[in-house]
Amino acid sequence: MLRSLITLKALTYGPTGGVVAAPTTSLPEQLGGVRNWDYRYCWLRDAAFTLAALRQGGYEQEALAWQQWLLRAVAGEPDAIQIVYGPGGERRLDEWEADWLPGYEGATPVRIGNAAARQFQLDVYGELADLEHPLAREAGFDPGHKEVTRSALEYLESAWSQPDQGIWEVRGPRRHFTHSKVMAWVAFDRGVRAIEELGLDGPLERWRRAREEIHAQICREAFDRQRNTFTQSYGSPELDASLLKIPLVSFLPASDPRVAGTVDAIQSELSLENGLILRYSPQAQEAVDGLPGGEGAFLACSFWLVDSLALLGRLAEARALFERLLSLRNDLGLLSEQYDARAGRLTGNFPQAISHVAVVNSAYLLSRTGATANGGAESRPR
Repeated sequence: MLRSLITLKALTYGPTGGVVAAPTTSLPEQLGGVRNWDYRYCWLRDAAFTLAALRQGGYEQEALAWQQWLLRAVAGEPDAIQIVYGPGGERRLDEWEADWLPGYEGATPVRIGNAAARQFQLDVYGELADLEHPLAREAGFDPGHKEVTRSALEYLESAWSQPDQGIWEVRGPRRHFTHSKVMAWVAFDRGVRAIEELGLDGPLERWRRAREEIHAQICREAFDRQRNTFTQSYGSPELDASLLKIPLVSFLPASDPRVAGTVDAIQSELSLENGLILRYSPQAQEAVDGLPGGEGAFLACSFWLVDSLALLGRLAEARALFERLLSLRNDLGLLSEQYDARAGRLTGNFPQAISHVAVVNSAYLLSRTGATANGGAESRPR
């Protein structure tokens, strides 16, 4: 846990407090493949994850610096919020290919910049709201955070019903991704709670209605009753490891049978031989994300499975998987984004912030006395 926190600190750009997703570009997700991205930037989603991990570790100064970077980055009109920025807050991250470079072990193209900066990803609003709520509960809302929170939710009232590119930044058609809708619900849920508990000014009844409407729509459109599992997007039979976040953000309690059904389905359909988890099925990858080829197990998703198993009270399984994941670290205790089980090696950009955030969160959850064998813990404390 300490090694992961040190890694997050090392990924921090001192002048602004921004944390890059990784210090490398174009290390392939699949050896010899084309899924090669530039991760030397700061994602809002990762910002929320990283800040929570730093706070859990007691690193308040680092968390405050990251929070101030976040506030500066998202200032302005909510519909102009990007999901990724440069470490100094740069907004222009045009993507291009350095075609004269051979790439890591021949994996091409080598990409500079990241076109995801122009994508619409609905879930980031929920990630930001989920982050702001515990901070405001501890220290109160300052004027800047109040304005950002209120304007983001007002924008989301009309935006949440739109399809988006989702947490995995697909380059195929936009879809109504279930995880994105869940995080839109999170945004309104935390907004309602901020009004009720923290004195935030806002249209309480409107946001309550939005919260109820989104919840009902997800349970109606994204749940496969025959298989007892939520699916990747509305009308799709495919699974997605991001669905493991459902109990972690308190959309449903871990005691709900639909949560257990979803966890079981993901273990059955997205698990590799060693228990590691794919983001979504290889059969769906090209159709969903618009790119050829496959990828390895996504390490953060595998840690989310650890968390879900712990919340379900299946602690022996959770700890066994956690130890297995820790065994994948290199001799310096570092993790990349993915793991190629066949080749027995780490793949993707390295070291990867979200993987180390996941180590911290899972270690913290497993060490909590609330994560008892009867599944008493419903989510991380907020």
